[in-house]
Amino acid sequence: MPNEQNLIPAKKGEIRNPKGRGKGARNRKTIVREWLLVEQEFKNPITGTVETLSQADIMTLSLISKARKGDVAAFRELMDSGFGKNTEVQETTLSVTTPTIVFKDFGNDTNDDTDE
Repeated sequence: MPNEQNLIPAKKGEIRNPKGRGKGARNRKTIVREWLLVEQEFKNPITGTVETLSQADIMTLSLISKARKGDVAAFRELMDSGFGKNTEVQETTLSVTTPTIVFKDFGNDTNDDTDE
């Protein structure tokens, strides 16, 4: 059974969750994005030169390096990121034949033109 207090709307100025997330607290998504943009000196595994790259660039280069060595999961992830996930299309051909009903005359014709 639901808690009756939760069914009553909050009054103006009333705080229902006083120990909730504080003001200025950052969302996890924001924190992850900030860390992915942090740059550092890194040796590019493809060109072999030292470059200033973001964490996202370093991870992408790592995936490319793994895919080049034959890692199928890394290849699939790169293809999905770069070109979108593949939607599988299945073509089905259905051939339907309808039965044909043929009525035959078995000689029960009442209109005989023969002389007796």
